[in-house]
Amino acid sequence: MAQLSIKQALQQMLDNSTWKNRYMQSRVRLEWEAIMGKTIARHTDEVKLVEHTLVIKTQVAPLKNELLLNKQLIIQKVNEHLGETIIREVIIS
Repeated sequence: MAQLSIKQALQQMLDNSTWKNRYMQSRVRLEWEAIMGKTIARHTDEVKLVEHTLVIKTQVAPLKNELLLNKQLIIQKVNEHLGETIIREVIIS
């Protein structure tokens, strides 16, 4: 019988449960400032993860435009931060 570390056991449990999406959504929300920086985080009204789509809401028009132009970069940064490919699409509203 192979022994697992606590981290490995928790990861395995998370991968095999329905909690993974909620867990990733919480991580993205909590770590949004670390992922995108203080300025963007300060002017972002809402960040949520629905399936494999990241929904970002902001009222600041120049920021909205900048985010729209950098969707691929956002996907890359979030996925790198999370350590796996979770985000496949970004919606800015």
